[in-house]
Amino acid sequence: MYSFRRLEYQIILELSEYFPVIILCRVTGIPRSSFYNWKRSLFEPSKRARDFAGNVMLFMEYHKRYPSHGYRWLNAKIRLDTGIAHSDPYAYKCCRAAGIKSKTKHYRYKKPGNPYRLFPNLLIAGLPAYAPMQYIASDMTAFYFKGTYYELTLYMDLWNNEIVSHALSSRRGDRMTYINGLEGLIRNKDKETEWQTILHTDQGAVYASKKYNDILKLNHMAHSMSRAGTPTDNAAMEAINGWLKAELFTDFHVTGKASVEQEIEEYIKFFHEKRPAYALGYMTPKQYREAYREDSYSKKKRKPLKE
Repeated sequence: MYSFRRLEYQIILELSEYFPVIILCRVTGIPRSSFYNWKRSLFEPSKRARDFAGNVMLFMEYHKRYPSHGYRWLNAKIRLDTGIAHSDPYAYKCCRAAGIKSKTKHYRYKKPGNPYRLFPNLLIAGLPAYAPMQYIASDMTAFYFKGTYYELTLYMDLWNNEIVSHALSSRRGDRMTYINGLEGLIRNKDKETEWQTILHTDQGAVYASKKYNDILKLNHMAHSMSRAGTPTDNAAMEAINGWLKAELFTDFHVTGKASVEQEIEEYIKFFHEKRPAYALGYMTPKQYREAYREDSYSKKKRKPLKE
């Protein structure tokens, strides 16, 4: 109804060059005062309308920089960068007015496969992570850049979605990306905790190899595996792999001026420090870690001294 009435106002405005407004309003059944109020708001918009237009422009600017994301993430990113807070319905309204839609692929759910006999799925119970380095997920993703094939192995802490280790190679099927990434994970684990860490992977040949699992045993790490043909068992890593390639090539517009290794390093730094995550309440992994440390420090200060 509102859009139809607005259309009538526009028609009267266009025809007012040829016919008196009083006659046009009488024919359409619209009060002259309503038409003139609409005309005044059109050429002298209210503060609310001006603020809305400014916010629409802001969302368009951020969408241009990060086209792979939708209105919720853009809203969180604007709040993180500028401190301007909007509700999600208002952000949706702004993005709808600007015609903003995320430029990402949507993946279909796949039916779970059969369990793997070598290592059980230790995360299938859905137990939450309460501390760093409690549950680590790993996966390998591949991509082409300027005709060169690359394989990137990631190790991510499921507690705060932080990429704690990674390794890149331009050799197809390079087993050392898994081993090098695992060695980086072990170094970070030794700095963080002495407790056992659960490492969750798919059923890849390297993950199932004796050498790889011997390293895990020596470093007090338990191995957990997804069911065969069930990427949803490692959904966190599957999502990160998809976002990484979408953001790296859609948002960051990799040009090749810097090395691929440097581009990956810069993206991971952005991922840790400047990318809000829905799973963390739209905090960055760095913010989540800092909040955890502050809370732990406060609890230690409140702890009574033993007599």
